[in-house]
Amino acid sequence: MNLEDKIRVIEDFPKEGISFKDITTLLKDKKAFKYAIDSFAEILKDKNIDLVIGPEARGFMFGAPLAYALDAGFIPARKKGKLPSEVLGIEYGLEYGKDIIEIHKDAITNGARVVIIDDLLATGGTIEAVTKLVEELGGEVVSINFLIELTGLNGREKLKKYDVDSLIKYEF
Repeated sequence: MNLEDKIRVIEDFPKEGISFKDITTLLKDKKAFKYAIDSFAEILKDKNIDLVIGPEARGFMFGAPLAYALDAGFIPARKKGKLPSEVLGIEYGLEYGKDIIEIHKDAITNGARVVIIDDLLATGGTIEAVTKLVEELGGEVVSINFLIELTGLNGREKLKKYDVDSLIKYEF
């Protein structure tokens, strides 16, 4: 199945010059969504994954079903102030400023094998921050996976020491 055919591209959204990749059309297509999750699971099947981390919010959409498919636990990485227990957080840069992402301090045990999954790799700042949280808590980032990678933004460069896969690649 060609997953790129399932992505709706909206030009000039949210502002002029942006070519927005809308994944809702893939998510609503039960065969395409299942194919995407199954494709991730196939890539990761022999990596003995303990935990899947999905950053807020679209990482949740792929992370939870992938964790189920891999017989692994799921950890949400959330924006500051959204998690109820003691957290570890890190500030990271965005195109338009800074943000903080957090995970529970007790979410990762020492030596846990972790995969991080999100919908989109653009500049790589969010996922780079999540890798730092995982490693600070003693986890091992085994793989980082994306539905879409915008290759022209060079986000993979920030993640070059990791195994990174994406199912769909666009220049921008």
